[in-house]
Amino acid sequence: MLRLLSEGVSSLSIRTLLVFLVVFLLIADYMKKRKPKNFPPGPFSLPFLGNILSMDFIDPLKGVEKLIEKYGDIFSMDMGSINYVIVSNFEMVKEVLVNHGENFLDRPEMPFDNDFFSKRGLTTSNGHLWKQQRRFALTTLRNFGLGKKSLEERIQEECRYLTDAIGEEQGHPFDPHFKINNAVSNVICSVSFGDRFEYHNDRHKVLMTQGLFWSSLPCALCFSCPKLNSFFPSIMKYVPGPHHTISEIWKQLKSFVQTIIAKHKEDWQPTESRDFIDSYLQEIAKVSHIADDGFNDENLVACTLDLFVAGTETTSTTLRWALLYMAAYPDIQARVQAEIDAVVGQTRQPGLDDRTSLPYTNAVVHELQRFSNVIPGSVPRLTTRDTLLRGFFVPKGTVLITNLTSVLRDKKQWETPDTFNPEHFLKDGQFYKREAFIPFSLGKRACLGEQLARAELFLFFAALLQKFTFRMPQDAVPNLRYRLGMTRYPQPYRVCALPR
Repeated sequence: MLRLLSEGVSSLSIRTLLVFLVVFLLIADYMKKRKPKNFPPGPFSLPFLGNILSMDFIDPLKGVEKLIEKYGDIFSMDMGSINYVIVSNFEMVKEVLVNHGENFLDRPEMPFDNDFFSKRGLTTSNGHLWKQQRRFALTTLRNFGLGKKSLEERIQEECRYLTDAIGEEQGHPFDPHFKINNAVSNVICSVSFGDRFEYHNDRHKVLMTQGLFWSSLPCALCFSCPKLNSFFPSIMKYVPGPHHTISEIWKQLKSFVQTIIAKHKEDWQPTESRDFIDSYLQEIAKVSHIADDGFNDENLVACTLDLFVAGTETTSTTLRWALLYMAAYPDIQARVQAEIDAVVGQTRQPGLDDRTSLPYTNAVVHELQRFSNVIPGSVPRLTTRDTLLRGFFVPKGTVLITNLTSVLRDKKQWETPDTFNPEHFLKDGQFYKREAFIPFSLGKRACLGEQLARAELFLFFAALLQKFTFRMPQDAVPNLRYRLGMTRYPQPYRVCALPR
């Protein structure tokens, strides 16, 4: 009898302890997530999980639209241990990034970012380090031709390599993904590494293949696993999934860049600067006597990777959409070609000076960026001081996301927001820049490579349509549905490039 009583007491103690533990964790989670007065509204949040189960992983952009309809242009979401505020539509995004820009300059620190040079380089660094690295990168890019004829000539040279490679397909169906990625990558490689890579270079081909896999992860994997890793890092490191593959690919990209930097160090001449890496090595030598200065090998690797990845993926994805849309809208393609034939002809290569004389072509390039919307949510910001937004209180330390999709599809800003319509950028037959056209974001933290990307998009697009007419293979129909991974990208497709 005593033994049974003792076992009952022991069992009761364990149950009591478990109940106490659960209650304690629930209270701790509630206290941690407790919202201040006038915090932006949002959907009901579950303990520990937040709103993770209510996310639409198949079409998260549609899911966000529904939340905007319910809660308005500013609302909140709990994702695991992180509180997000999401702002939408042009006026709201402009208020955040311009009117209150200094309050939202920083990047949040996510556990997943530790593999991606958290707090280093150009993308995830903050404060003085970020300003220092960005200022140096902009100055160096200008020194190597940004905004000058020399960089335009580099892009034009790569245009010729790309049109030659596509011409080798002889009008047969092919997947343009690898060729476009390679061409765009070579532009930033020539600035960062001092050289381009042949399309059949084995090392670069492996690197591009890894990049294609990374950028093409389905949304449910690419979006959820990194996020879950950020929310539950102690658990996710033991859970198999694509987050481990992404980390492995990033390590290989890092190794690739480190190898190139090591080669630069071997034949480095302090008085000669061939590219971004040489210039950075000069800066390291110049400030080596200063303790804790931001110019070091770790930031060199991080900055070079930032330039390489950011300088490839968004531009190449936009160009992939471009070929698909031209095949889907042959009348628009024919009008672009007629304008190029009339102004440039077939013997001279299109240049940046032609943009003024090619208003319709320029309008199509801008509409491609607006409609393809390759970075729908921008990169998260961190609130650096308490801020009032439209009467809502956003405290310091809140992670904020600007919904660029809502700007590029804002019904108040665009006549036909859900239609591919180059007339959005034309007025009286001339090119017309719209204030709500912000695919590169706004403010001091806007895309560093905007000028380069705009030049590449125009020159590559004009060169391709000068030389080819793009059509779908026989009996194939253009699939304009998107996938969402690292970017908003098209479904894999094959296209025919018919020489003109």
